[in-house]
Amino acid sequence: MARKPRRGLRQYLSKRVLVSLATVAGTLLVVFVGYVALLDRQIVRQFEGRRWDLPAQVYARPLELYAGLRLSADELQRELTALGYSSNSNAKTQGMFSRAPQRVGLVTRPFQFWDGAEPSRKATIRFDGATVVGLADSSGRDLPLLRLDPPLIGNIFTTHGEDRIVLGPDSVPTALLEGLKVVEDRDFDRHGGVSLRAIARAMWANVRAGGIEQGGSTLTQQLVRSYFLNNSRTLTRKLREALMSVLLELHFEKPDILNAYVNEIYLGQSGDRAIHGFGLASQFYFGRPLAELQIQDIALLIAVVRGPSYYDPRRRPERARERRDMVLGLMAEFGVITPAEADSAKRRDLGVRGTASNFASYNPSFMDLVRRELQADYKEEDLQTAGLRIMTTLDPRIQALAELRLTEGLATLERNRRKKNASLLDGAIIVTGTQTPDVVAIVGGRNARLKGFNRALDARRPIGSLVKPVVYLAGFESGRYTAATVIEDAPLTVKLDTGKTWQPQNYDRQYRGPVPAVRALAESLNTPTVRLGMDVGPKRVATLFKGLGLGTAPRPLPSLLLGSLELSPLEVAQVYNSLANGGFRTPLKAVRAVLDAEGKPLDRYQLKINRAADPAAVQELNASLTQVVDRGTARGARAWLPPGLAVAGKTGTSDDLRDSWFAGFTNDHVVVVWVGADDNSPTGLTGASGALPIWARLVAGFGDAGYESMPAEGLQNVSFDFSTGMMAVAGCGDTVTLPLPVGTVLPPNPMCGAGFDNLDGFAERGIEWLRGILN
Repeated sequence: MARKPRRGLRQYLSKRVLVSLATVAGTLLVVFVGYVALLDRQIVRQFEGRRWDLPAQVYARPLELYAGLRLSADELQRELTALGYSSNSNAKTQGMFSRAPQRVGLVTRPFQFWDGAEPSRKATIRFDGATVVGLADSSGRDLPLLRLDPPLIGNIFTTHGEDRIVLGPDSVPTALLEGLKVVEDRDFDRHGGVSLRAIARAMWANVRAGGIEQGGSTLTQQLVRSYFLNNSRTLTRKLREALMSVLLELHFEKPDILNAYVNEIYLGQSGDRAIHGFGLASQFYFGRPLAELQIQDIALLIAVVRGPSYYDPRRRPERARERRDMVLGLMAEFGVITPAEADSAKRRDLGVRGTASNFASYNPSFMDLVRRELQADYKEEDLQTAGLRIMTTLDPRIQALAELRLTEGLATLERNRRKKNASLLDGAIIVTGTQTPDVVAIVGGRNARLKGFNRALDARRPIGSLVKPVVYLAGFESGRYTAATVIEDAPLTVKLDTGKTWQPQNYDRQYRGPVPAVRALAESLNTPTVRLGMDVGPKRVATLFKGLGLGTAPRPLPSLLLGSLELSPLEVAQVYNSLANGGFRTPLKAVRAVLDAEGKPLDRYQLKINRAADPAAVQELNASLTQVVDRGTARGARAWLPPGLAVAGKTGTSDDLRDSWFAGFTNDHVVVVWVGADDNSPTGLTGASGALPIWARLVAGFGDAGYESMPAEGLQNVSFDFSTGMMAVAGCGDTVTLPLPVGTVLPPNPMCGAGFDNLDGFAERGIEWLRGILN
């Protein structure tokens, strides 16, 4: 009788356990279903509206070819090589070129410019030495202009550093897609996201190899891991990866998944820049678009997928080549390519160009200016994620030359310094157009490829005698002075508003007596400059500086007349660009146009031109500045400049020889060079001994036309004696010819010609000269 209750208790307890287990199981099932539903929604939402963060792509100027362009066949070949064009004796497809001694044949790449799409063109360019003499299309018809695709010089990406070039399905070579399947996922077209066969095959291959030879993850799993998950290796993460892969396959077609993989997968690292997708990887490793790669190149990219660091073709070329050849073998085995094609491809070198560091940071100093200009009009998020295309003014050839000349020049200066324990020299260079505001090169320091303090934009240093051209321009504008006006070079005392006095001295502490303004400017004499500046007024000089490009007028103190003004090299370049451009100020710019991700123009940066100074006075000043190089403080430049090349410019030296400057221009370019020490210690260098040699060596490599002094309205060319400012007489004195205001009458030189033998005649001509001045 007593057993019945025990049986009932057991039954009761069993039912309770079963109910509890069922409840737990049901709860877990509900949670799991809910989790799957949530995961499913997340996958569909993210993948359907997938939009990668697309960094803004920044391009240099496109090289435009036309008859008359100063460019040699060798220079064009270097430009094409830098663009990733392949040399081929029979160039038939885009991205190829052929070369003869005075002829280059090429097939350009299509490109979407700000003013329209440029199609691919087959053309022949003919040369005569260092000049383009003709262009013809494939039919032999003359081409007025041929524009190459511009080089990519950088990107503006997010702090996590992901960068990619997104490709559509039609832009991906079939060999790449089929090769990926063969090597990474042979069951891709059959499985539902996870392949048990692949897992078993990988396990068996790894056991036979005695190590990790193959992975069991499908392409879908690899995509999920990269796109949705982190890199943790926990069991939970692996299960989630498998589940998400199955869900992804349920909702999306295989081609969509494969295209997403092509754009998402991680393929390398360049500094803080993560290389994602085969489009960017093609540029990173080969410098060419994916569509132009050969089969051995495609195989190498597939090889890198397994481990971008382990199979890095730059650091581990033998290991990378071994895996590439294995990929080629598999592609031949499964019919993607023929065995003959595989054997031929295996004999090829890896073909990887350049270094990762060059790709990571092309021109950080120039990119600084680009970002500052863009941030005035665009949000940082748009620059980092919207796929904008930024067309800039950078000239890669001039940029590379400027970097080289600064590095070499500073090394030479340091070797020749007497003070061997002096601070390390550094410097900066700005190059702009002469008749345009385009900034074509910026070097922010001797280590030009490293990001850091940008001296070209942010180092504000005393400019010394670079101020003097503006002082003399103020005098010429006043109508009281010309380049031939005689000014006294003698001791001078200036009374200051504080009640104190200031006694400026020449650099050599010598005085030359009466000298014409052009000689005072050319020889950088201080006392004549201060006399002129105090006569027209420091306020007039300060106002003129503001008009030529400074944001605000400097303080109109007497010391301004000798350079107590701190400017950056970029600010100096703005002032001298306005002078070189005839007195018309146009804000310097690095950005030419902005296009959206589809290639549609968003902004064209229009020129804003303002008259900053009287063009006739500027013309007279610029002609006078040529004498700085021909007869004055910069005459040492002639040792490096091409014979006969006319240039205008000015040396600048700050107190205690702390800063060395030279700013000048040809007919084509304005160049500013600064040399100094970051700790502001004395360098022992003047403008002529420090910055000038770098400037001259740089300009000598441009192939520029010389500065042409064409008389403006109201001016006429007048010849006079450089030393005295008196009328020139053939065969007597040091004659200079400059544009002076019409009606300018110069005194005769009593030491020349009839004036020396006939004092009555001299007196008569002197009276005529005075009468002309008074009238």
